[in-house]
Amino acid sequence: MVKTFLIALIFGFFIIHTDAQNATSQSIDELISKSKDASISVEERLEFANQSVQVAKKTGKDSLILLANRNLSLMYYYTEDFDKYVSINQKNKNLATKLKDTSALAVASFNLGSYYKYDRQNDSAYFYLSKALKYYSSLKNLEQKSYILMSIADLQYNEKDYTSSEANAIEALRILEKLPKTENNLDNFWILYNRIADISSELEQYQKSIEYHEKALEITKKMNDGFLDGVYTTNNLAFVYRQLGNYDKALELYESLLPQRSQYQDDDPTFYALIINNIAYTKLLSGDVEYDKLLEDFYTAYDISEKYDDEVTKMAVTTDLSKLYLQKEQLDSAYKYAQETYKISKSLSSNEYVLDALMVLSKTKTGEEGKAYLYEHIRLSDSLLNIERNHKNKFARIEFETDKITAEKERISQQRMWLMIASAVLLVTLFLLYIIVTQRSKNKELQFEKDQQKANEEIYNLMLSQQDKVDEARANEKKRISQEIHDGILGRLFGTRLSLDSLNFSEGKEAIQNRSNYIKELKTIEEDIRKISHDLNTDFVSGSGFTDIVSELIDKQTKAYQLEYAFDYDDDISWELVSNKDKINIYRIIQEAMQNIYKHAEASKIKISIASKNNVILVSIEDDGKGFDVNKSKKGIGIKNINSRVNELDGTVDFDSEINKGTVITIKVPYKTNP
Repeated sequence: MVKTFLIALIFGFFIIHTDAQNATSQSIDELISKSKDASISVEERLEFANQSVQVAKKTGKDSLILLANRNLSLMYYYTEDFDKYVSINQKNKNLATKLKDTSALAVASFNLGSYYKYDRQNDSAYFYLSKALKYYSSLKNLEQKSYILMSIADLQYNEKDYTSSEANAIEALRILEKLPKTENNLDNFWILYNRIADISSELEQYQKSIEYHEKALEITKKMNDGFLDGVYTTNNLAFVYRQLGNYDKALELYESLLPQRSQYQDDDPTFYALIINNIAYTKLLSGDVEYDKLLEDFYTAYDISEKYDDEVTKMAVTTDLSKLYLQKEQLDSAYKYAQETYKISKSLSSNEYVLDALMVLSKTKTGEEGKAYLYEHIRLSDSLLNIERNHKNKFARIEFETDKITAEKERISQQRMWLMIASAVLLVTLFLLYIIVTQRSKNKELQFEKDQQKANEEIYNLMLSQQDKVDEARANEKKRISQEIHDGILGRLFGTRLSLDSLNFSEGKEAIQNRSNYIKELKTIEEDIRKISHDLNTDFVSGSGFTDIVSELIDKQTKAYQLEYAFDYDDDISWELVSNKDKINIYRIIQEAMQNIYKHAEASKIKISIASKNNVILVSIEDDGKGFDVNKSKKGIGIKNINSRVNELDGTVDFDSEINKGTVITIKVPYKTNP
């Protein structure tokens, strides 16, 4: 009877436990479902996703945590909280590795690779996308595999690894041929055909480039919404014909896009400006010297790009304008627009346009100024060539090194297993030895305590002796300085005073000259006193030049950025007592802020100040630039770097900016000193 009761009790407990797990799983599913409800606000959906993760963590089941985390990752993507997006995908990857969940590993690796590609961290992007490619290959997910190959080809193209980029693009096309011709897959066909066409153009294989652009055009005709893609491809095809020198064909293609303006105006309003510019420049290359008509078209394109604040299109227009004025030998105008190209291309890191601008600038100026532009062109060209050489096969090296790391991990895993077996045997042996050694050690403890006591006494005596020597050295130094003041400075002061007294009753030129000599002697004595005072401050070593270092940074950077500056600092801050880590962070914050001002603010003046108030170091950085929307720019890399360093300092930072009224960055850091 008792036995039957126990069996029933255990069975009942099992049913209750299972029901509780099912209820928890259902709760997580409901929360995830609510987070996907498009009818509620994104903030509410994010809250539901966070709740699902908290419930999953309480279960302690990795599979449920992974499920909830993957959904939360999607919400971070929608809210553009990319720091948390990266962090949670790293966690998902680790959980998936633990669970040996290939599907989840594929998704997490793909998410990380896609983010790093978006953030232009090409090495990290390639690393994770390569892993995702292997996972999706093992899952036989051809559509995703094709898309990843396309992304990798894009990375390799940007790094000018054209051979590898083309190979991956062709492999992606082969996979796409096996898939249904959906709108999404047709769009990928178009992207890949354009990519191969661009590669062929870079390798000066122009006929092949034309062939693939025409294939891309054929794809746009099969797409439901391929009009705009067709317009872009036509523009690219015209560019290839222009490179071939077939200006008539290029003009025919460019001009075919003009009547279609109304169809692409709303989606891409500055594209019309690009077409006008391309037509005008193609005519210039073909030998058309109707400069007034060409200038009219160029300025129309310029005005449109400025109206929509399209720096990329404006950069193309100013480049071609500078070349037209150079051809007309109107060097001032050529110089003006080449300078504008140089400024925009620098801010956009567009090195090809920088090179174009420098070449025009070198031809508009004579003498040393022209040579300077030419030398800068040569230096940049050589630098880009070296980078291109170093980047060749870079991704192959990354993959090889990754495979080596994977093989090394497997080898370490096997070694770890054998190590655990050996450790178990060793533990048993050590336990037996422990009994023997413990007994022996007890016998040695008393002897050790005696020896230690004796050693402590010797150390104490040594410390007393050392302290006596230090005190003696201090006393001798004080005695030396006292003698120097008494025997040297006081004696000279006494003699100078007596001499000046004797001159009180003397007049004439000789008396005036003597007084002047004795005043000079007093100045010499003043310098000697100052030197002795400086010698007394024996601790004035570390950190004494921090403000000089910062001043040098500001001076160099503002010269490079062509900015006027003012730098004020508070002498009350004892920088030698501030930790090196804090000083480095403050230095880097100022450096980062100045770089941001140069890149984005279009400022002419900056003002930097460092002061202390109520045990707080206040750093203020102010510019007169164009300002920015603080709320929209919080995700910028520069602002992230400043926030990160301020957090390390346990401080606070405030960005105060108004459009066209400049920006003020205020940093407050605790005035912490080394003990």
